[in-house]
Amino acid sequence: MTTRSAPGGPSSAGGASPARRAWGGFVVFLRVLRANPLTLVGFLLVVLLAGAALVMLTVPHLLTPYSVNQLTLDYNQAPSWHHPFGTDGTGLDIYAMVLYAIPIDLAIAFAIAGAALFWGGALGLVAGFWDKPGTLGGALSVVILRVTDIFLSFPSLILALAIAVSLGRGVPQLILAVLLTWWPFYVRLVRGETLAVKHLPYVMAARAAGVTEGRIVLRHVLRNVVEPVVVYFTLDIGTVLVTLSTIGFIGLGVNYPFTPEWGSMISYYQSAGLISAYPWTVLGPGLAIFLTVLAFSLLGDGLRDVLDPRSRRVLAGTGTGGASSTSPSEREGATAEPSLNRSGLPEPIPTASRGVSSP
Repeated sequence: MTTRSAPGGPSSAGGASPARRAWGGFVVFLRVLRANPLTLVGFLLVVLLAGAALVMLTVPHLLTPYSVNQLTLDYNQAPSWHHPFGTDGTGLDIYAMVLYAIPIDLAIAFAIAGAALFWGGALGLVAGFWDKPGTLGGALSVVILRVTDIFLSFPSLILALAIAVSLGRGVPQLILAVLLTWWPFYVRLVRGETLAVKHLPYVMAARAAGVTEGRIVLRHVLRNVVEPVVVYFTLDIGTVLVTLSTIGFIGLGVNYPFTPEWGSMISYYQSAGLISAYPWTVLGPGLAIFLTVLAFSLLGDGLRDVLDPRSRRVLAGTGTGGASSTSPSEREGATAEPSLNRSGLPEPIPTASRGVSSP
């Protein structure tokens, strides 16, 4: 006797459209924001930063009446309604300069983390999947890992400072100096995740079915590696920003006040000896660094809950009256977990639960 799946069962859910799956993921994300107030704070801060960066690139006068590097007639003024972060000795409005630095700092941080993710992730994928000894892929994997070990043997900040000194000051030089020290971390991360996925049963079954190696990497391995990498990338934005600010504070970043950048702003006012007499000069850029790093850290923690299958199952079941957004395999895994009796032993699974129909 053959069994038929219910209309709302796994067979019908497995054929859900991409729009419906995207909507289910969005619903789970909203539930994470509702369940975790800190994640909601991080999400709102990131949206606020992105909106401010967009406004400063298009219509900056909506947020500040001053243009970049515009001098005012107020010198060394304390924070007030007209100058929320005060002014410096040259008459620059520090609030305006902090706002003009938002798109620059975010663009540099995303450029470094994005390029490191692309190159380091590609190298980690090659080193993790084609690592069979005695083959060309195995030899290439060894070369990638040894070069990665060489870069990781140096503290990333010290190496970035040394490269920045040799390249000079400027935005392209700053990006290149940090990027050359950042890609090895993604090599290690992606290689570890690839090694954990490549020996799973469905990958072995695809290889036995004659699926090409490239198709296995794209459709099976890469799709399962993306989730932890996205979480790490979100958290890494704050780490990159701290490194940029440190290099700028030492005096090897961009040239402020010609190019507004938070770390270089603190370095400029610290080297001019203005911190003790006018401490508000570093309040604005320091607060901007703190809030940006906090925002991406909180958002990364929320994304970890969204992308983790077990947390997603729990959050998907907390809604009232809504359909679960879990996948069929996750539902099967949830129902297949045996319950324990009082002796601590698993209860016997009924025959119908094993998928065997009664005659």
